[in-house]
Amino acid sequence: QVTLVESGGGLVQAGGSLRLSCTASGRAFSSYAMAWFRQAPGKEREFVAGISWNSSTYYADSVKGRFTISRDNDKNTVYLQMNSLKPEDTALYYCAVRRAPPYRPAHRDAYDYWGQGTQVTVSS
Repeated sequence: QVTLVESGGGLVQAGGSLRLSCTASGRAFSSYAMAWFRQAPGKEREFVAGISWNSSTYYADSVKGRFTISRDNDKNTVYLQMNSLKPEDTALYYCAVRRAPPYRPAHRDAYDYWGQGTQVTVSS
């Protein structure tokens, strides 16, 4: 069992920035692949960014160049730095973990555990 706790969401104006954090329980964090997904009202949950065990990173086309995913294994934490935010980035953002290979970053079914989500709202 892995527990994920997200934080850092909030209300920001278009063009602004936010940094989301997700802290995982357990001692094997460095061996996990991690990802961020988001879900807007009335839409399906979609992949945003992922980071593998060896820190390879993956991004959805819609956020490339604006968002950066990173990890700190000493703190059991993965981050999502979001810059140049747009109203269409408004969603509930979820953290997810994949404990073992293979890793298919954009596949929702590939993940073992999910956090409760943190709301990001971007005003125009």
